Amino acid sequence: MALKLLILATIGGIIGWITNLLAIKMLFRPFKPVNVPLVNFKIQGLIPKRKAEIAESIGETVETELLSIEEIVDELVRSNNKTEILSMFKNKIEEIIKDRLPSVVPSVFKRMILKYVDDIIDEEGDRIITEFIEGTVAEATAGIQLSKMIEDRINKFEMEELERITIKVVKAELRHIEILGGVLGFIIGIFQGIIILLL
Repeated sequence: MALKLLILATIGGIIGWITNLLAIKMLFRPFKPVNVPLVNFKIQGLIPKRKAEIAESIGETVETELLSIEEIVDELVRSNNKTEILSMFKNKIEEIIKDRLPSVVPSVFKRMILKYVDDIIDEEGDRIITEFIEGTVAEATAGIQLSKMIEDRINKFEMEELERITIKVVKAELRHIEILGGVLGFIIGIFQGIIILLL
């Protein structure tokens, strides 16, 4: 009786493991539709069959739920140090004033002009740079659709490459699913064996 239970449980475990293994494989394979003879039925992997829908859904989700193009550009703007930009701006103006002002202009006046320009940049520079960046961001992001870019990128992936990347990312989880199928099949096999032996 114990041997029969063990045999039935082992068969159940093997069936459960193979079933889950096939289910995982059929997420991607076959890449192209395959006709099943006599029944007029086509088999194709779930992801290749719905690749366009999945790509569109991922693109929309990333843009609406995770990250918009405006947020990306805003982060880039924030990461740039405005103090550094103002300092570079001041240095450039200083160079221009020194080069363009005639040598007959006394150095005292040159220093006064530079001081005046520095004061204006200190007072107004931050606001001017912010307005410039915001205007540039608005123009730059107007024609960019992050969701469409992601969708197009996914659609351009070859299925073999998409399968390789996906399996690489979730390899451990897929292995656990296979093992879980074997364990559940083994447990169900024991219950089936008990029911068969009791009848």
